[in-house]
Amino acid sequence: MKWGWPFSARRSDGRHKNRNEAPAGNVGPDFLCIGAHKAGTTWLYQQLDSHPDFWMPPVKELHYFDQLARVHRASALRCRDERDLRFLEMLKTVSAVPTIDLENYGRLFEPKASLLSGEISPNYSTLSSEVIQQIVRYFPNLKVIFLARDPVERVWSHLSMEVHYRQIEAFDPTNIDEVNRNLSRRGMLLRSYPSAVVARWKRYVHPEQFRVYFFDDLKSNPAGLRRSVFRFLGADPDKPGGRMTADYNSWTGMEKLPLTDDVRSHVAKFFKKELKTCATELGGPAKDWPARYGF
Repeated sequence: MKWGWPFSARRSDGRHKNRNEAPAGNVGPDFLCIGAHKAGTTWLYQQLDSHPDFWMPPVKELHYFDQLARVHRASALRCRDERDLRFLEMLKTVSAVPTIDLENYGRLFEPKASLLSGEISPNYSTLSSEVIQQIVRYFPNLKVIFLARDPVERVWSHLSMEVHYRQIEAFDPTNIDEVNRNLSRRGMLLRSYPSAVVARWKRYVHPEQFRVYFFDDLKSNPAGLRRSVFRFLGADPDKPGGRMTADYNSWTGMEKLPLTDDVRSHVAKFFKKELKTCATELGGPAKDWPARYGF
């Protein structure tokens, strides 16, 4: 879906308003998780949804700022109470409008009341600087989370998912030419350079309101990662979160495409510069990424 900057500049009461006018009070999302794809965003949604300090929308990925929430949803949407029903009704109304309306987007989160809420849409990692700037201006207290993953591991997991769900045609994962063809797709490239995503968002989000977390920590210390995220978002990490354990992840069972040593080496060389940039710019576990491939 292609469109320029279709932001509504009219209030819900019909009067003209400044498109940069921030909402009053506790209106709108408290946070956005902007990705990355295949870096633990489903895990994060499940952890937040199970914690008593949060009310999470019944839709994990709204895709409002990239598709105006007009996406095909294969699975049944959660509707466990009146808040969910209210949200889904408002979402249908908001998505029927052909322009982005930040005021009414913010009202989607009214069901949270005094709880924390936000959305997790990995596609927001691909938003343009202009869109990011307007979102952050309108919601100045918005916190932003990015889950970073080794670009080689991430892209292979992403390709595996696309083949699994038949989002792309199956290809020979041992054929370097076919692998290159898929690596070079514009949509894949936009999602495969975490250093660029982080730099673009950090130009507009205050440093205290932006955090990069790592898939490496999800694998090695999920409880510690969960505590860190909860604290950043303003939740109490010591409150019991039902039966949801920190290491629960419903996506862990998906079969990956076979990855030969030759193809792994080729993909690593494809991302060699990015691996080194991440090590320098992102720090943390990213400092170890180049050495995994002998760089």
